[in-house]
Amino acid sequence: MKQYIEERAIEVANYIITSNATVRQTAKKFGISKSTVHKDVTERLSKINPGLALEARKVLDINKSERHIRGGLATRAKYVNMTHTNTRPTLY
Repeated sequence: MKQYIEERAIEVANYIITSNATVRQTAKKFGISKSTVHKDVTERLSKINPGLALEARKVLDINKSERHIRGGLATRAKYVNMTHTNTRPTLY
């Protein structure tokens, strides 16, 4: 594996752990795809630093278990905001 990929995988994992970031937030921060973030943490990092991979995986598992709640809150906020501005969603 190339050196810069190993360094990125470690940097991505450290960011996830320190900021409790989601895969989407991490991908945006580093300018890489969500697939790359996931592969860095689940496959590449386990070969480089298994302990760090386990810690990062714990954070991602928590985020995954909570994502349906965050999605519901975002949808609710969207429609509450529409009610306050007297606009209706466009249905196609």
